[in-house]
Amino acid sequence: MAITFQEYVNMLPDDRKTAISKLRQTILDNLPQEFSESIGAGGISYSVPHSLYPAGYHCDPKQPLPFISIASQKNFVAVYHFGIYSNPELLEWFTKEYPKHSKLKLDMGKSCIRFKKMEHIPYNLIGELCKKVTVTEWINTYEKALNR
Repeated sequence: MAITFQEYVNMLPDDRKTAISKLRQTILDNLPQEFSESIGAGGISYSVPHSLYPAGYHCDPKQPLPFISIASQKNFVAVYHFGIYSNPELLEWFTKEYPKHSKLKLDMGKSCIRFKKMEHIPYNLIGELCKKVTVTEWINTYEKALNR
């Protein structure tokens, strides 16, 4: 299991190294600085640290509150964005914007955006998506979802 970003990238197939590196840099350049980066669970994660949200993730309170992850899966590179999953307005914005940034059909699950062709990853759109939710907004959205 990778401990550092470079170790994670070194384990990837050659065609994924550049895409994952560029996705990581896009996220780092655009995500509010209060989120923290970690390596684990098969990818790179961006979470609300315990120093800002001591309760942590309800499934495992020892873990920080997850927000975005990127990973190289068997047949695609994935961006997991929990804000899209929990915020219908953000999902609507993203699905309307996507065709402006890619000629390919959006391949998406509830929080998973899949990219099978590395050359078609819309980095600018991912950057815009990263700017859309602050740490405070994410904590509020998360807590509302837990109270249902």
